Amino acid sequence: MTCPESRERLHAYLDEELDPDGRAAFEDHLHGCPACARELESQRALQTALRDGDFRHAAPAGLRESVRAALRAENASPPVRRPLAPWLAAAAGLLIGAAAGAAGTYLALPRQAGAPDLPRDLAAAHVRSLMAEHLYDVASTNRHTVKPWFQGRVDFSLPVKDFKDQEYPLQGGRLDYLDGRPVAALVYGRHKHVINLFVWPAVGGDSAPRGETQRGFNLLHWTQDGLNFWAVSDLNAEELAEFARLQRETP
Repeated sequence: MTCPESRERLHAYLDEELDPDGRAAFEDHLHGCPACARELESQRALQTALRDGDFRHAAPAGLRESVRAALRAENASPPVRRPLAPWLAAAAGLLIGAAAGAAGTYLALPRQAGAPDLPRDLAAAHVRSLMAEHLYDVASTNRHTVKPWFQGRVDFSLPVKDFKDQEYPLQGGRLDYLDGRPVAALVYGRHKHVINLFVWPAVGGDSAPRGETQRGFNLLHWTQDGLNFWAVSDLNAEELAEFARLQRETP
């Protein structure tokens, strides 16, 4: 089974819709393909999040009472069907069309590097990487080993730097999947902490580092030389900022 075939069967596998042979073939592919295995974990985490209560919002008490009152009044009187005034019918049609168009536009637009849910996805990817056998596809402290590994796996030139003299040693890298596309993830260490540096092409000019926190992790985002950089770690903000400075200022 190829990776594209695996991606086509992923949701059927999660929904337990594959026959036994298809399920076995899918699982055999996962055992030899870390990228597809990570995508499965990502989609499984998304399913769990969508079932989480945080995605359901209770209506305000006043609104609930207004709806109940309207229903009581409706049930107390016989239904009277009145045709919509022409102007109201036209307005309703325009509103429905505009809503459909807006929804289609939203679904079609790619997410930008600053999209509200991207930091959450990055923190989740960082957590997934800390699970057993998820951190590296290529484990090496030699940047001349790590950089060639990405050739042909990502469609951009990846700057791979090592800062072992500053106690931020390169440890390896892997291929990840974020923001609707494959991305490079370079792995660095800082004492007992792990830093994931996610890299993929950017739109627009360079930007200074901007920090935020997500699920207890510190994140720093900047753009440079046509690339997005997201550094994610449980490292304190000051040391993560020093790591970003080294990345930005070292040729």
